[in-house]
Amino acid sequence: MFVNNVGRPTREAYGDEILELGKENPDLYIVDCDIGKSCKTTEFSKRFPNQHINVGIAEQNACGVAAGLAACGKLPFVTTYAVFGSMRMSEQIRQMICYPNLNVKIACSHGGVTPANDGASHQGIEDMGILRTIPNMTVVMGCDYYSCRKLIRAAARHEGPVYLRFTRDAVPFIYDGNEEFEIGKAKLLKGGKDLTIIACGDIMECAWNAAEMLEQEGISVRLLDMHTIKPLDQEAVAAALTETSRVITVEDHNIINGLGSAVCEVAAELGTGKVKRIGIQDRFGESAPYKRLLEKNGITAEHVVAAAKDLLRE
Repeated sequence: MFVNNVGRPTREAYGDEILELGKENPDLYIVDCDIGKSCKTTEFSKRFPNQHINVGIAEQNACGVAAGLAACGKLPFVTTYAVFGSMRMSEQIRQMICYPNLNVKIACSHGGVTPANDGASHQGIEDMGILRTIPNMTVVMGCDYYSCRKLIRAAARHEGPVYLRFTRDAVPFIYDGNEEFEIGKAKLLKGGKDLTIIACGDIMECAWNAAEMLEQEGISVRLLDMHTIKPLDQEAVAAALTETSRVITVEDHNIINGLGSAVCEVAAELGTGKVKRIGIQDRFGESAPYKRLLEKNGITAEHVVAAAKDLLRE
């Protein structure tokens, strides 16, 4: 494991890995919604034109096409933006895909506020929360290029609906290409006993930097990459709550019904520990640079450090 500020967008991981999977599996299909260039499926369409279906700007129709393919034994990946892949398609995902528990993957770029200057209409800040409430749905967001490639492959092996969330802009490398990932099992990046930081996706850099800053002040920090929001690794969360007592969740998603809420549900049922949620503060995004949007919502290493010190004082 390592942190390298020279990274790549995780949507590029999708484009690269789906191409490799297409070479291995002639039953794998891409159902595109006319944004293949943005979602990095153009190379797949050139290499495997008979396994690529572009339905146009019609995400709800894409669900029906994907459901039909899955019912015939194919492995479809519906590809669009997070705002459309969660909200515009939500009824079709529920009724056509999750209710019959079909083997469809929803692969979405532009998760969180990484679309930045594209504005609020393209920033998917509610998506993971919407989809994690639907039975049979698995929700995954890798934190860097390499973890996403492994998680895409894991999603292809997983039987049942999976939502995969990717970033528009580059995020730092956290892992090298040798790390292995299992859906539903968090990755321990740092061990510690004073408090735990649980993060996912593009915010892992922020969480890592906060952990380093706290360690420089003699505070022992456990850092978890919770790449699977559902099913949550409840064992890892319970261990953090009982062994470190204090947990901070950090995410590029509304603090309502995302990673923080999922962790709080475990804490409430366990009846121990304290949780502080850091994320989008129940507001829409704006048209602004990515880092500025994070700062406006208090999603910075400095804010995480301040929250950690507050928890330790309590």
